[in-house]
Amino acid sequence: MRIQLNEWQLYKNFDELANDILDMAKEFLPDRLIYLTSFTEQEQIILKLSETDTNIQLHEGMTVPLQETVCNRIDFASNAPLIFEDMRKEAKLDDLRLTLIQANINAYLGVPILLANGDPFGTLCAAHSEASEFSAKSIEMLQRIAKLFSYYLDLERMAFRDALTGLYNRQFLFRNYEAVSAAGALFFLDLDGFKQINDKLGHDTGDSVLREVAVRLEKFVQHHGGIAVRLGGDEFIVNMMDRTDVDEVRKLAEGLLDRLSTWDAQLEALRLSVSIGIVLYAANGDHKLDSLLKHADNALYRAKANGKNTYQF
Repeated sequence: MRIQLNEWQLYKNFDELANDILDMAKEFLPDRLIYLTSFTEQEQIILKLSETDTNIQLHEGMTVPLQETVCNRIDFASNAPLIFEDMRKEAKLDDLRLTLIQANINAYLGVPILLANGDPFGTLCAAHSEASEFSAKSIEMLQRIAKLFSYYLDLERMAFRDALTGLYNRQFLFRNYEAVSAAGALFFLDLDGFKQINDKLGHDTGDSVLREVAVRLEKFVQHHGGIAVRLGGDEFIVNMMDRTDVDEVRKLAEGLLDRLSTWDAQLEALRLSVSIGIVLYAANGDHKLDSLLKHADNALYRAKANGKNTYQF
């Protein structure tokens, strides 16, 4: 599961450590611009630069469509660096030529930053406006620095992730809600028939069901936006920012029901499905998350009372 845009902003000491790795990289590549990036599904974000007074046209916070970046050419599967010492001579970069000219980049070294599960976080890069060589030692040291940074990312990520499913946990939900001022819709999900699965099929099967629910919720938020959280047990939260139109929220709820109510014959025989309680919240409102969860839980209780496998506002 890829780190979401802005998740890293909740990490402790992120700015300090990011600046430290850029400083370390500058020790080995003093005449290059060093920069740190992160990826979403569609974009590359320039997170940090070793310096801002440079003739290379990059700035912190800059976003570039992923398909228009050199970093997208890195082979993350092999965890190998990408090196161009004179981009003007690289015919394979013809489709990026205008972008590179505008950025004034002619020499480039990109090192992948991978999380422990193999997902890409982004890159640690060195760039120069003129053609120039990268020594084997400087390449090796940039790789080592990127690896150290990935260890830090994994430690921070673990603090916000549920160990069983890999979804976000309660701590992340509260921290993320505090950082977001947009209006939205909060879905409180509880699996119907889950206790029977544990009682009749065993906890290993129950754990497998929870992991599969997580996979389906992750695909849902990747398609529709928002975040998916395992609150605990068989309770989950889907928080959808900028979704307040009731008809649209109904369609999203129906989509969640469809995703979580179709199982193999053994699980369907135990009537495995999901009930959902929904609460809408205003932008910059005075609603505390605890209060929203209580209202959503009340709506969930009514959905259960109305026969389950349904939703209530």
